[in-house]
Amino acid sequence: MTADLAAGPDTHSSSAWAPLRGRVYRTLFIAQLVSNIGLWMQTVGSQWFLVEQNSSATVVALVQTASLLPTLFFALLAGGLADLLDRRKLLIAISTYTAIAATATAVLAFTDVLTPVMLLAMTFLLGCGSALSSPAWQAIQPELVPAEQIPAASALGGVTVNGARAVGPAIGGVIVAAAGPAAVFAINALTFVVIIGALVWWRRPADDRSVDRERLGRSMLTGLHYMQSAPIVRRILLRSALFAFPASALWALLPLASSRHLHFGASGYGLVLGMLGVGAVSGVALYPRLRQSMSGNAVLALSAVTYAVGVVSVAYLPAGAAVPLLLLSGAAWIATLTTLNAAIQLSLAHWVRARGMSIYLLVFMGSQALGSFVWGLVASHVGFAAALLISAVLLVVTAASVTVLPLRADTGTLPRGVSTAWPTPMVMFEPEPDDGPVVVSVTYRVRPDSTTDFDRAMAAVGKARRRTGGYSWALFRNGEDPSLRVEQFTARSWGDLERQHRERWTESDHQRMTEALSYTVTGTTEKEEHLFGVPADR
Repeated sequence: MTADLAAGPDTHSSSAWAPLRGRVYRTLFIAQLVSNIGLWMQTVGSQWFLVEQNSSATVVALVQTASLLPTLFFALLAGGLADLLDRRKLLIAISTYTAIAATATAVLAFTDVLTPVMLLAMTFLLGCGSALSSPAWQAIQPELVPAEQIPAASALGGVTVNGARAVGPAIGGVIVAAAGPAAVFAINALTFVVIIGALVWWRRPADDRSVDRERLGRSMLTGLHYMQSAPIVRRILLRSALFAFPASALWALLPLASSRHLHFGASGYGLVLGMLGVGAVSGVALYPRLRQSMSGNAVLALSAVTYAVGVVSVAYLPAGAAVPLLLLSGAAWIATLTTLNAAIQLSLAHWVRARGMSIYLLVFMGSQALGSFVWGLVASHVGFAAALLISAVLLVVTAASVTVLPLRADTGTLPRGVSTAWPTPMVMFEPEPDDGPVVVSVTYRVRPDSTTDFDRAMAAVGKARRRTGGYSWALFRNGEDPSLRVEQFTARSWGDLERQHRERWTESDHQRMTEALSYTVTGTTEKEEHLFGVPADR
């Protein structure tokens, strides 16, 4: 895939707005922004509908849970689909479904049939569309911009959400006050037409697949296997959960704080959300400067503390002081999301990007969904102000945890292009793609003074084998010849093994193998064998 670039080299790639010079990126960005404005209008309409129905704090907080919970159910499926299917066609199909669900919500509201339970159910169905489409949206970003613009594109992806948060709630609050929630639901349904139109207009290059595609179930398991063997990515997931869980309290309890403490109506609540959005958009412009002067870990720590200030302010400070401080919380929110999103985009191999992003979204959105439910329960027992204070304390703890659980030093720096250095396996017959399992046995002759270094280097090779689809990896010493080491791992099929060396073995994986081979006598392998499983009934 190639990014849609302006003519010639981009000399301003560090600019926060550089990706918008690409025509395809710009068109899809605008379409997402319009759709997200509709979604935020819908959120205001939904939450204010429940407030007017005198729903409990738990029920109001469940709007967030209902919209985010589908991520827990469908994230892995969505990632597998986005890596196997044409992402453009997939997004068109899901956007059409979501438009139908939004239209149904509007019809129920206009006919006065909608109840709090039905609203939560429809919110869940809309959330299903978001959960199924999010990994594909995330995975197409590297197709639209060059690698050096990924941090800027990640920040601008936040603008489509937070810019919409700046505009959508304010518009939604006015419309709710003037025409009721049903009108907001109807407008949200219309915004999906913009998304579908932009996707139909985009002419995405066809996938170039050199081998057969994986089955969906196997694809999902391979994605999990990759994440399990990727310590850089696992640390990013941990940082996202540590922030998202306490941070979700503000989004879940803001309707209650707005009406009961700040004494705002629907329009005022829209203003409060709008301030968060304005702060987030401002954060996008400031983020490149932060990246130049601070490490990613420092940005995460500072953002967590800054966000906590806004959380406390809406619980205890008067409106005149609390609302401006929400600007800081919005900027802190986008700084955290941009740092984590760019880190994982740059750390994932291209062949597993959608599945990796789906697991990232599963962790982040799932932590928000769980947090929204938990903070609603806490607020029901100790009050929303005490619940917000507790979440602020946890955010400060999250900031301090950067000292012991930081993003790893090589996050986002490893070369992820596909390496062609792995030679094609030579076998005496032509296996079928489903033939297997295949045990790969590789023999190395190690220099006597380098066995410890070789074993250490091969441990990193083992992780690379597992990330790219191998399992049961082990390294053995030869009992008759101490200089020989035998590496063994298993691929589930011949097709999996071909995918491993043609599509999945990255340049950074090759660097690890090169280091291990530097400790051998000849600088290469001694022998490589492929053993095919024989059915038991033969």
